[in-house]
Formats: sequence, structure tokens, C-alpha cells
Amino acid sequence: MPDGGSHYPALVLNADFRPLSYFPLSVWSWQDAVKAVFMDRVSVLSEYDTEVRSPSVSMRLPSVIALKEYIPAARRPAFTRFNVFLRDRFECQYCGGSFPTQELTFDHVIPRSRGGRTTWENVVTACSCCNLKKGNRLPRECQMFPRQPPRQPTSWELQENGRAFPPNYLHESWRDYLYWDSELEG
Repeated sequence: MPDGGSHYPALVLNADFRPLSYFPLSVWSWQDAVKAVFMDRVSVLSEYDTEVRSPSVSMRLPSVIALKEYIPAARRPAFTRFNVFLRDRFECQYCGGSFPTQELTFDHVIPRSRGGRTTWENVVTACSCCNLKKGNRLPRECQMFPRQPPRQPTSWELQENGRAFPPNYLHESWRDYLYWDSELEG
């Protein structure tokens, strides 16, 4: 019998054969995938070599499944720290450096103490050094302007940005389904 599911996750695709989400990548445990197969909610596109058995049934574990009913993407992404980092591609909007998430923070372009709000339109990704340097000042006071004006991204933009940051674990059977719609270079 397989372990708790961490070694046999199933990549979950929408009915249009695109992942439900790229970042975080849409995966289900093998138990949830098998349950969805038996409930006839998904089609199995690829399988692991590992099998599960009951007294009457034996089946290989799904590695890639596609939903039979299309689920539309949310129109407005949630305003979270991670989604701000993803919108800004994990780059400090002041110095342009790329950093791991633990070295990033977010900065209020107009500081909260000066009337700035915590919204998509006023928050940018910043490295700790730049955030400390900017401090409680307005961009014009310290000559630190965001490289891109902060704005609310679409769900599609976040998904596209997420595609550039593949997760640590990618089973070989997933690769065709993750990047089949990428633009080819000539």
C-alpha cells in the first residue's frame, strides 16, 4: 500500500487540460485522486507504476487527472502577501533584485502613517534592505520609485507568473501537461 500520499500526488487539470493552478501547483493526494476516479469526476491521463488493491479491484495510481467539468478561474485574486510577491515576480520593486520569500517583505508606497492603505494599488514587494532604506518616506522624498506601479493583477497574470517558478517536485508524467501551451522559441 502507498504511503500517506506525498510520494504519489496527482496533477489536477481543468477540463481544458490546463492545471487548475500553477502556483501553488494543483495536486491531490493519491487517495483523493482514486476517490474522484470512482466517482467519475475525472479522467485519468497518466498513471504511476504503483497499484492499489482491494479484494475486488486493482488499479494503478493516477499521476495526471483532468476534471470532467470545467471550473472557471476566480476573476479577482485574493490580496495576500504571497500573491503580491507573485505579481512582482519575487523581485524587489526598488532595486530589482530577486530574493527567496523569507528575504522579502512588502512596502507601502505611501506609508500607512501618512494615509497609505494596504491595497493592491499601494503595496509592492521589497527586499529588507530597500524597505529599511525607504522607511517612512514617500517615493519622491527618497528618490525610490517602484519599477512597476502597483495594481491589482488578474488571476490569469498570477497564473502566468507562477508558471515561471516550478515547484520542487515535478513527476516526469506531468511535464507535457504543465508546459504544452508555452510559446515555442524559433
